Amino acid sequence: MKIYTKTGDKGMTALIGGVKISKSDLRIASYGDVDELNAYIGLLNDLEVNESRRALLKEIQDRLFTIGANLALAPDKSSRKIPDLSEDDVLLLENTIDAMQETLPPLRHFVLPGGHLSVSYGHIARTVCRRAERTVVRLMETETVDPVIVRYLNRLSDFLFVLSRIMGREVGAGEIYWVPRR
Repeated sequence: MKIYTKTGDKGMTALIGGVKISKSDLRIASYGDVDELNAYIGLLNDLEVNESRRALLKEIQDRLFTIGANLALAPDKSSRKIPDLSEDDVLLLENTIDAMQETLPPLRHFVLPGGHLSVSYGHIARTVCRRAERTVVRLMETETVDPVIVRYLNRLSDFLFVLSRIMGREVGAGEIYWVPRR
């Protein structure tokens, strides 16, 4: 099988179900943002500091593929069987966030991204996640999208913030606080 098909050379692509739409369509942008996020989660998974979290980060990548499949499904082809996302997936993130936060000092300042390469990558993943969430919310304004997708992305960005703090602590990087000028 060739990797290139030339079917998109005129700016069109097919959703799951065969419906052709423009590559500039908001639906394509939404799962494109999720795909970019998935690549950053893969990068985080490759960092040595996350060795103990590899299974969790792989699970998150799997869920992001599920989200991508849901977003790539043509709206009128909803009878097609694709993997589902559930509230349990959101709860896994919430429970993990809660467990990680128990090991961190309370936050008293806004934290600037940086201090160590792994922390910076974590914050990049967080901001890409926020963008993906905003794109999916825009899509929801005109089309049907499973609301659990937005909840998952919202919680995932929270997870990535706390993960960035945890990684910083584990690699011995101090947090950089934002102190506004007076």
